[in-house]
Amino acid sequence: MAAKKRHQNQNTNANSESSNTTRKKVGKKKENKEDNGVSGDLKYKIFIAALAIAVGYMHRNHVYGMFERDKHFSHLSNLERELSFRTEMGLYFSYFKTIIEAPTFMNGLDQIMYDNITEYPDTINVLKRFNLYPEVALGIAYRWYDSIMVSMNKPTKMCWTVNRGEGMSPVQSCEGLGEPSYFYVEAVFFLNGLMMSVFFLFGVYLSGNVYGGILAVATFFYNHGEVIHTMIKRKDINHCTRVQWTPPLRESFAFPFLILEMFLVTHTLRTKSPSYLHSIGIALAVVSFMLPWQFAQFALMTQAVAVFCTYVLGYIGSHKVKVILSGLFVGLLASYVLLFGNEMLLTSFFFSSLVTIFIIVSLEPLLNKLNFRVAIWAVQGALLVAGTVGIKILIAKALRVADDEHIGDIFRSKFSDFNNFHTMLYTCAPEFDFLAAETYWKLLKTILLPTVILIIIVFSIRVLKLEYNIWKKTDLEGEEIVLEGEHRSKPHADYVYHMFQLAAFTLMAVIIMRLKLFWTPHLCLLTSLLASRKLFGWIGGREKQYAAVTVLLACMTIEGIQNIMHQWSIMGEYSNYPLEELVEWIKVQTPKNAVFAGPMPTMATVKLCTGRPIVNHPHYEDAGLRARTMKVYSMFSKKPLSEVKQNLLDLKTDFVILENSWCVRRQKEGCGMAEIWDIEDKKNRHETVQACTKLRDKPEPHFSRVFRNDVYDVLKISKW
Repeated sequence: MAAKKRHQNQNTNANSESSNTTRKKVGKKKENKEDNGVSGDLKYKIFIAALAIAVGYMHRNHVYGMFERDKHFSHLSNLERELSFRTEMGLYFSYFKTIIEAPTFMNGLDQIMYDNITEYPDTINVLKRFNLYPEVALGIAYRWYDSIMVSMNKPTKMCWTVNRGEGMSPVQSCEGLGEPSYFYVEAVFFLNGLMMSVFFLFGVYLSGNVYGGILAVATFFYNHGEVIHTMIKRKDINHCTRVQWTPPLRESFAFPFLILEMFLVTHTLRTKSPSYLHSIGIALAVVSFMLPWQFAQFALMTQAVAVFCTYVLGYIGSHKVKVILSGLFVGLLASYVLLFGNEMLLTSFFFSSLVTIFIIVSLEPLLNKLNFRVAIWAVQGALLVAGTVGIKILIAKALRVADDEHIGDIFRSKFSDFNNFHTMLYTCAPEFDFLAAETYWKLLKTILLPTVILIIIVFSIRVLKLEYNIWKKTDLEGEEIVLEGEHRSKPHADYVYHMFQLAAFTLMAVIIMRLKLFWTPHLCLLTSLLASRKLFGWIGGREKQYAAVTVLLACMTIEGIQNIMHQWSIMGEYSNYPLEELVEWIKVQTPKNAVFAGPMPTMATVKLCTGRPIVNHPHYEDAGLRARTMKVYSMFSKKPLSEVKQNLLDLKTDFVILENSWCVRRQKEGCGMAEIWDIEDKKNRHETVQACTKLRDKPEPHFSRVFRNDVYDVLKISKW
């Protein structure tokens, strides 16, 4: 039997016959006290639930209000609303549109599972490739809503004519849930309102009182983002979320389920002896997180490693690890099945890390024979790295999958002089750069970063003190500690996990700025620990602690309110007449089976607004699509026009859209299209004129211009 060391306060009662009556009276008083406690507990829970609903409603209104003020969405025409969904957003919304416009739901589902419009002439299952379950779910919901309202003879939208001025024709604008774009964005904002409710409850649970939830929510709002106006354009800095600007992006649907999943993992870590029912809850949350977003696997991999590190330090035993990892593993396998065997899930670092950790945990009896804790840690760490990388490489080679090779190339380019065409398209985008110094400064001004650093320091001191006392076997009264066996435990295992999780999210954000959308919310969540009596009870009584927290929150509010007011001050109105003119021309002047190629963001718009087949698009995570895009983007290289033409003919293209700004734009040094192509196409780097310049000035004889406005040229490819 495993040796257990428990340290508990025990009370002893004197045995006396005369105390029987007294004990009964005490027992009765205790029963009455418990009844009052249950009543008070119920009122407290109702109060917490009401606050959760309130903050969720506030957040929904907050993000929707910014979205509306930024675009004046309610006054846009149906076409303008679709045009406002640029890049990937337009691609995702197009599949929702396909499902709701099909004669039946099954017909719409069939169209997206056997799609030959998105990567013409190939037929692909976009439900497998693009994580489109949100669009499927919303498509079902919209069709149900519409049919119910029609059967009840209830109107679902109101329409009117909007005069746009400046010589532009009036447009019809409709508002209400019967309008597909309205229904879509309302669903996204409702989901993110629910996310804030769960976030509040998470803060309450983590800290042990309502003040912790208020702190977490307040700091989230204060660090939501801010807007800097420059002479050139508006620069949006999103710290916690960007759902208010880009509702159709995958993270808008997925992130709320990550918060829920982390909540369930935290609850499992706190439970003394969790069952595999906990695994089922985690698995359901994992599936809900993974199905909408291809990047979910990276966040979940860091979680698996964070839980493993908590286990390595002895704060949880093998049983809890297996319960959590079982949930992660079942969720991953279920996602693999629901995504029609998407090979990228099996070749992910997430899958290989789960397999490796399961193996290491199973080897616990063998590793414990080393009898030297540092040696055990070294072996476990080496096995984790070697197993995770090795298993991933073996599976990728066995399945011959190269779709995620660009991920390794991106990280390689971050820390070396390695670059190629595909990595440059990523790393030249600001969101894939290293975390900007300005972000640290902004989080310092709202006192979020100093607060979390203080929490880390206090918690680290507490952990070191606990470890010292365990080593000395002193001053452990009131603590329940099990040092051996599969149910071993130490206090605050959930806090230890969150510290490791924060470290992982910090590393992700520093390397790729886009991933700070994991990091900043986690910083906000950890501020709830300021209200924890376990961590900050040393300040004094509750009144003193809460007074100190109130003062700190007031200081945060000074800068936080300014950030909120900045966001509320954004007033705009979406208008992109050159793109609208292009789309209208395509719909009227080209056959419905005309095939288009061009810049990835524009191709998504062409597919959404015209339904014409396209050969490339912004969803860049597929090796075949990257090869296609490289052929299309040869029009920005220095290759001869004959070679550019042949590349496009290989893809069965009829028309190519030339966006003039792409020929000359340069986001930073080395990021012009000509410079990117010079890395890849050394044969033609000595040329001085880009193909796009020739196409703009004199496309004949390989191409003929059929449309031009201030921004776009449409060139028809000569088929001889």
